[in-house]
Amino acid sequence: MDNFAEQLVKNKPTKADKSRNIALIGLGIVLTIILALFGLLSLNRGIIPLLAVILAIVIGIFTFFFYRNTKIEYEYTFTNGELDIDKIINQAKRVEMLTVDVSKFTAFGKYDDNTSEETEDMTVILATDNILEHEFFADFPHEDYGNTRLIFAPNEKLISAVTNALHPSIRNKVKAELKNSYLSGISDNI
Repeated sequence: MDNFAEQLVKNKPTKADKSRNIALIGLGIVLTIILALFGLLSLNRGIIPLLAVILAIVIGIFTFFFYRNTKIEYEYTFTNGELDIDKIINQAKRVEMLTVDVSKFTAFGKYDDNTSEETEDMTVILATDNILEHEFFADFPHEDYGNTRLIFAPNEKLISAVTNALHPSIRNKVKAELKNSYLSGISDNI
């Protein structure tokens, strides 16, 4: 029987992300309007106004696609010990981020102030909703990324499936940590 769990997580932009996005989109709209007006009001005065109209169209298109690409979701799929992470942009474009065998995890647990620091040689993959209380981490070697840390926000079903597929030495440690944490209900299902 297949061991399967799936979850969709919406990325919630941080305040800094929201501010940056608003500023860039606002700048794009203002530049598009100014260049279009300049170009259209003086169109018969040479090539510069024509270039302004073309640049306005390019900036407008860029702004539109930038806005669309700010809507991000992550899909976690766990099947028989393998975890796949996909990034979904604007509910239209799917980008495969990572596939990893969970038994290769060297560490797994709640991502908080007690979590060891990322090292300089470590590749960090963020696939989370940006809410610290939900975040977990997994450290593992990866053939493409080297020493890797995944930061993600699994639900109880996914935590249970991942924990059951861990190497026994890590699984026992994780079960003990889960029993002592606010996620004690999960450890009963493992």
